[in-house]
Amino acid sequence: MSDGGTRTQDQRGDASRNETETERMDRNWNELLQELRVTQTGVQILTGFLLTLPFQQRFSQLDDFQVTVFCIAVLLSTTATALIVAPVSYHRVIFRQRRKALLVRASDRLARAGLTALALAVTVVVLLVFDVVLSRRVAVLVATAVLMVFAVLWLALPLAGRRATSPDHPQAGHPDAARSR
Repeated sequence: MSDGGTRTQDQRGDASRNETETERMDRNWNELLQELRVTQTGVQILTGFLLTLPFQQRFSQLDDFQVTVFCIAVLLSTTATALIVAPVSYHRVIFRQRRKALLVRASDRLARAGLTALALAVTVVVLLVFDVVLSRRVAVLVATAVLMVFAVLWLALPLAGRRATSPDHPQAGHPDAARSR
């Protein structure tokens, strides 16, 4: 705090949390890391599994469409892996340069892109599996449904929640909602 008891620019943060901007960036970074830990394991398992498939006997029985879908799945999965792990590398490069806000913004974008690639990878894997096991028609229908589930759960639902808690729509039941914005 400055001499007059007011906060400097770096010390202004979320008043409802009583934190400085630096504390907020640290909290945002830690929350993002927790989210990345959850997704990182899953995407790495998916990628590892996909990379072993060409070495299975039955892989040679796939038709051209299935091989193409498989290759797209591998590319999407490895892209998701790269995007989801990228914030760690980014952090290493700018470590101790007092650029946490930049790190958080860039990592947020990388995580969003990684989640998009992961949703597409899983959708394409579902397309491949149902094509091999049932039929191409069923595969397209199921993959479309899976993509819609991802779109609703990973995009529409959070966006609706964000709108519901925007300054124009204070959180329901929160007594200080209007004041804490």
